[in-house]
Amino acid sequence: MQEAFLGIFISAMATGLGALPILFLNKISPRLKGTLLGYASGVMIAATTFSLIPEALHMSNLYVLSFGLLLGIFVLSMIDSKTANMNLKNSRITTNIDRKTLIVIVAVTLHNLPEGLSVGVSYGAGQEGLGLIIALAIGLQNAPEGFLIAIYLLNQNVSKVKALLIATMTGAVEIITGFAGYFLASYVQGIVSYGLSFAAGAMLFVIYKELIPDSQEEEEKFPTYAFAIGLISMLVLTQKFG
Repeated sequence: MQEAFLGIFISAMATGLGALPILFLNKISPRLKGTLLGYASGVMIAATTFSLIPEALHMSNLYVLSFGLLLGIFVLSMIDSKTANMNLKNSRITTNIDRKTLIVIVAVTLHNLPEGLSVGVSYGAGQEGLGLIIALAIGLQNAPEGFLIAIYLLNQNVSKVKALLIATMTGAVEIITGFAGYFLASYVQGIVSYGLSFAAGAMLFVIYKELIPDSQEEEEKFPTYAFAIGLISMLVLTQKFG
């Protein structure tokens, strides 16, 4: 049990760990932001298409994957449309945070819920070594997500410490679902595939709708190469540790 708790905690906190470099950055220039977003997009598209989707398919079938994926896109699309007309600048909760940044935060948070569940279920399943492998794989995905959130927040003139805390909190939700998955492994295992498919859809929406267009605002060359490097980087890490 102690190993499961440690694995769940470290996997969840990887989001905050990934955001730590933000403490050493000043105001991000548009060119640097585009390059970083391009890199993050590559990492996240690799994590989604080569980790989340194959895992969901392995646990279920194409029908479950398609349903969850489309549901994730639909939910994020609804949130996007509902927040389009909101005056976020006057909100106490979202002061100085624009709509795009809010969408990214919501997407990553929703994305992390089923991931935490999958880590908990993997430990609760009782298969030796499985929990550690899944926790490591999810942790590798969480780190660039935390950095991504921190980039958006820093660009909105949010303080570095506050950006780090918000990024960490989006990953901390995995602790709750991770413990739930561990203790209820025999009951919730069947829904993990739906959750992972949903997470994949939510992330694909954000990558296509927000990250890639934002990365191309100033120039195309450096963000495009950064995208390819990010994708390769995640593939290398997945192949080596996943």
